[in-house]
Amino acid sequence: MSRQTLYVIILSFVLLIAVIAFSFLMLIPKGKEYRSLRLESKKEIQQLELSQNRYDITYNRLKEVQSQNRHTITAFETTFNPERFEKLYKKEFQDLYLTEITASDTNGTFKVYEVNATSKITSPQSFYTFLENINKSDWIIGVNFPILFERDENMIRSSFTMKVHNTTPSSDEKKSEKN
Repeated sequence: MSRQTLYVIILSFVLLIAVIAFSFLMLIPKGKEYRSLRLESKKEIQQLELSQNRYDITYNRLKEVQSQNRHTITAFETTFNPERFEKLYKKEFQDLYLTEITASDTNGTFKVYEVNATSKITSPQSFYTFLENINKSDWIIGVNFPILFERDENMIRSSFTMKVHNTTPSSDEKKSEKN
């Protein structure tokens, strides 16, 4: 064997050892790390997709509920105007008394107005029509029970109380009302 061949064999052997050492010291550990990171990434992507699906379902349900209850939501946002209330409903009642419940009875950002009403109606159907109109009003109104019905000749006299729940206007709303 010639000297050149011996150098080529030794060089090949050294390069083979270098490649094997590089493989075991660098490539295999990095490959294992890559596989574990890839598995972790897949798990996180699955969790993200699951969370996104839950979010989408909840968001769609929220939009559905908001669209079904649009009137109620806008009623919560509408500031109660006692004069407008009396103007709208005074014609339906024989007596209508509107009082604001004291500050100790208010619930957080809501004011509560109590309405004592007496009306004369021709039939129970007209009273139920009135209740439907209350549900369609611009405010959150609850009719309290008991509702007293008394016969008064050919008419029915009804007496009951209602509570109007009103959001307290913010300082910006108060400023815009004054202008």
